[in-house]
Amino acid sequence: MFLASDALRGRGSATPEELITATYVASQFERFGLKPGLPDGTYIQRVELVQPVIEQSVTLTSVQTAGFTPLEEGKDFSLLRTDGKSVSGPLFKVTAANVSSAQAPAGSIVLFAADLGPQSRSLMRQMVSRGAKALLRVSASLSAANMSTDERATITPHLAGGESGAMGPGFSILTLTPAAAERLSKLSDGSNMSIQIQAKDTPRYSYNAVGVLPGQQSGADAKVILLSAHLDHLGIGKPVSGDSIYNGANDDGSGTTAVMELAHALAAGPTPRRTIYFICYGSEELGGLGSTYFREHSPIPLDRMAANLEFEMIGNQDPKMPKGKMMLTGWDRSNLGPTLLEHGALLGDDPYPEQHFFERSDNYSLALKGVVAHTAGGWGTPPTYHKPDDDIAHLDFDFMTTAIQSLIEPLRWLANSDFVPQWLPGRQPKEH
Repeated sequence: MFLASDALRGRGSATPEELITATYVASQFERFGLKPGLPDGTYIQRVELVQPVIEQSVTLTSVQTAGFTPLEEGKDFSLLRTDGKSVSGPLFKVTAANVSSAQAPAGSIVLFAADLGPQSRSLMRQMVSRGAKALLRVSASLSAANMSTDERATITPHLAGGESGAMGPGFSILTLTPAAAERLSKLSDGSNMSIQIQAKDTPRYSYNAVGVLPGQQSGADAKVILLSAHLDHLGIGKPVSGDSIYNGANDDGSGTTAVMELAHALAAGPTPRRTIYFICYGSEELGGLGSTYFREHSPIPLDRMAANLEFEMIGNQDPKMPKGKMMLTGWDRSNLGPTLLEHGALLGDDPYPEQHFFERSDNYSLALKGVVAHTAGGWGTPPTYHKPDDDIAHLDFDFMTTAIQSLIEPLRWLANSDFVPQWLPGRQPKEH
């Protein structure tokens, strides 16, 4: 109830409310008997980010097309999202005629035709996952008269040093006027496009909460278990029916609660053989920045991590799953899920392979580096997703309780066993 309260203003990524949330989670870890999880003797890891501040209007031009007048922000397009970096690449046009076979090359600047309808959102996600640098979409209602450079929606920060999060490569989204889109549609596929952005980088910080339950085993070869979730959400956003606080009760207050409750239960029992880390990441909503930073500044070597189980949106039963069961993303990638199932965990295969949920949560940061890491989730596509009504009233506490309870003994077994989960042949994810 505290995590999803209006007092925390939606726990926006890299905000003061995110720090309050991390401090609250850390206080619970301490209360349950966990030790500080960081080498400096603290529970909170400060994640160093860089926030770009755009200093002048952005332009979009065709580099090698004679006579092409550059498109201007505030006149021809609005900037919906960017990581603040200038980009260039070949133009790739997605139209109703080629949508079923569209395969944009990595590094493309992708123009979406105006008549693609509701499938545009999933197409945009596909293009980003394939390495598109920028997405250009059309709005029939957009004109120079109703846009402003003062209304940029999202200028996303990145990790200090220029890194993007494992889940979210840097990209930009531009919304075009119909006239601007018409001009671009006349260019040839493969035309060299350039988006010029002048930005000044300023410091910004996010926060991870990290506690540890020390095990009996020690030494350089001792394996550890990681249980994790993300503690941030979307913060304050566009009002819907007068509500502008995106509380994030399910996403991912429910997962954060699972980590805290498992910390409480496991710390109250006998000391496990293996050490267990409990981690709640910041800035997942910005592309997994908190988990990527943790990976690069981990208090234990990655090769000592036997397994990572992430908890994401376990607040509701998925209608496609058997009653009472959570989905485990990437079920067929390793032997972790089936083994936990044998020991009583209410887990099953992810029924939404087309959604790529395995690559869309903080488990992915560690999975890319070889750690067997999966996410346990409830309903993958609930009506409240990323909306202000993702609140306490829309949670199924009976489902949450049963799901969390079902994992206590399987995780206790895992922490006391010699079992080390393995990727199945050819199923370990690779960095592009």
